[in-house]
Amino acid sequence: MNTKITAKTIAKMIDHSLLHPTMTDEQIREGCELSRKFDVATACVKPYSVPMAKEILAGTDVKVCSVIGFPHGNNQTSIKVKETELAIKEGATEIDMVINIGKALGGQWDYVTADIKAVNDACVARKMILKVIFENDYLEDKHIIRLCEICSSLKVAFAKTSTGYGFVKQPNGMYNYQGAIERHLKLMRKHCSPDIQIKAAGGVRTLDDTLAVRSWGVTRIGATATKVIVEEAQKRESAGTLKLPDDKGAKSNVGGTY
Repeated sequence: MNTKITAKTIAKMIDHSLLHPTMTDEQIREGCELSRKFDVATACVKPYSVPMAKEILAGTDVKVCSVIGFPHGNNQTSIKVKETELAIKEGATEIDMVINIGKALGGQWDYVTADIKAVNDACVARKMILKVIFENDYLEDKHIIRLCEICSSLKVAFAKTSTGYGFVKQPNGMYNYQGAIERHLKLMRKHCSPDIQIKAAGGVRTLDDTLAVRSWGVTRIGATATKVIVEEAQKRESAGTLKLPDDKGAKSNVGGTY
């Protein structure tokens, strides 16, 4: 279905990702300025960068997103809650938390549920948004489906595919990563309740990627290629060619190894 969209619609799908461990303060500052310029949904920053991002984005409707338990989700739940509370106090309005992946793989669903609930409760009490990161590269379909059910029962705001750093060791000893892929996104959309939004992260690098995932039910993406995506959207909007593909026309090469 070729639903009419705009370049602003595309920009407001984007959490501009500023999470690489090697990023300097100057690079994060530049990324926040870019987020401001392109009027994206959020600048997604490392927790210590929240005050800086808040300062740079003041006076705009670009929000500050902080990651919690990132990237492996192994912090104690109490630490995740404290980290969430501090991030919100310092200016974050959206929180992306990583589940405890080992507990999910071990089938300890009561723990996983309590972990997500504690952070979601901290967000809801402050009228903030939680996105729950599954890290699908590590999981089987059965784990993804169960996580969708848990998120639905807890009424979280978003279910999210990946951190962008979930590299999986292969039999040859090399590490690679798929991130947000069509099959997983459609699986998540199918098994999450309709009121839960889906965020695709990891491998959404072009406007066509963005249009494809949107056609599969995604409403937010994590991206580092924000400039490329939004400028192409503006170009196509001016030419009258900016539209969603039908499902058959959607690009299916989203994600993939780095």
